[in-house]
Amino acid sequence: MAKIYLESANELPIYDECDILVVGGGSAGHSAALAAARAGCEKVILMERFGYFGGDVTGGYVLMIPALNWRSYNIVRGIQEEWFARLDKNAPDSYICPEREEVGENDPFKLQRWSLIHGCVSPEQGNPHLIRAPYYEPNHLKLEMDAMIQEQPNIKTLLHCWGTKPIMDGNTIKGVIFESKEGRKAVLAKVVIDATGDGDIYRQSGCPWVAGSLRTEDVRENRTSMTALVWRMGGVDYEAYSRWFHSNPAEAAAFRENLNKIAGYRTNFYPAGSNEVVWWNNWLTNRDCSNLDDIRHTEFTVRNSIRRLLEFCRKNMPYGRNAYLYDIAPQLGSRCSHRLIGEHVYTKLDIATGAKFDDVIAWHSTINMINGGAPIEIPYRSILPQKVENLLCPGRHLSADAETVAGISLIPQCIGTGQAAGVAAAVCVQDGTTTHNVDIKRVQKILCTEQDVPLPRQENTDPELVRELEDYKYGTQTEAAKKIRAAAGLDW
Repeated sequence: MAKIYLESANELPIYDECDILVVGGGSAGHSAALAAARAGCEKVILMERFGYFGGDVTGGYVLMIPALNWRSYNIVRGIQEEWFARLDKNAPDSYICPEREEVGENDPFKLQRWSLIHGCVSPEQGNPHLIRAPYYEPNHLKLEMDAMIQEQPNIKTLLHCWGTKPIMDGNTIKGVIFESKEGRKAVLAKVVIDATGDGDIYRQSGCPWVAGSLRTEDVRENRTSMTALVWRMGGVDYEAYSRWFHSNPAEAAAFRENLNKIAGYRTNFYPAGSNEVVWWNNWLTNRDCSNLDDIRHTEFTVRNSIRRLLEFCRKNMPYGRNAYLYDIAPQLGSRCSHRLIGEHVYTKLDIATGAKFDDVIAWHSTINMINGGAPIEIPYRSILPQKVENLLCPGRHLSADAETVAGISLIPQCIGTGQAAGVAAAVCVQDGTTTHNVDIKRVQKILCTEQDVPLPRQENTDPELVRELEDYKYGTQTEAAKKIRAAAGLDW
């Protein structure tokens, strides 16, 4: 039996009170705070454990946002697209990808040019076209995310503050205890948004949840059981390397195999928003980003391999002779640790049947999923915990099964569910309702008409997009979708 220490009762000072408290300033939490403030909430507090916002996108160096369009339709907008509109204005050379006006194009020259950049050409069989998948400089995005928050006078920020425990009154959350350099204090709130990514708050609230990583040796099947520590390498010519890579498949395969052998784990590098710099992603299998042993293993294993990989690239990488260490991500790359069991658990069957939800809050393209990349609907109930009131849980720890969460917890979905959570929380406060009784129609209307979030079956839904999706049958006729329906006993 493990030893325990019994902590004595303690009086904690109330640091502040607010309408909405957002715990975690990553892509989900940052978007939630902005959306709530813009929806008219008088006082929002955004609590972040680091000194900057963005989480994985800025501190974890996840430097590519995938699939912001479906065919010729820019379907993922809202706060997600605002990032790049602001970078266009203030740092136009800080990211690369096809323009919004080019998505869906199949001009041979453009296809050839963008095929050099991973993720910018659709893998849809028989229909190659340009995909908006921006690669960006994280430090410029940090500056924009700072500015977006500071432009909202109704948002108060708490940096270097770690939310550690919910304050509960029966099954209703009333606030959160946090730790900082000032010691242990509390914030009281009418609605709390857990955007920690690991369910740090909801796991202690009494709602159902489950350990989220799907342990598997087949790293190509699921990304949720893998950790990473990303780093960047300078002194290269990425586009020249990419042309060599595509022209010499046998040599390229051998080169990549050697990278994995030298590292001791699966790794590869990708563009980084500048042709002279690449970012190294990695996949350390059967690891959990909330487990202390796995965290230590990931940090040391990757850093111990960096100099070996650099030396190999300087000697053997085409156009990499002058490679050098550019920087190392300041925080661990996290994929999955815990998952909410919410009012709706999203599954692959939802995708295979083209499920439609009356409480849809995000409508997003997919990658590496079973429906050919067609947009899917994510319902409000997938961020709504069971049994607990006035708590919302957007981001990568949302309610989905162990397989499906890998495809609906990427950056666009984190931003989309975060933005919706912020609006929903604001509507709850304004209407005096609870999160289980929120006016979802009003939430959807604000998202669509005021915050530029496309949703299906709304007044401003693009009818041409709907027609094309219906012709495509929402991707339900792929062989993978048919197999999933058959396994569930559904015969179409």
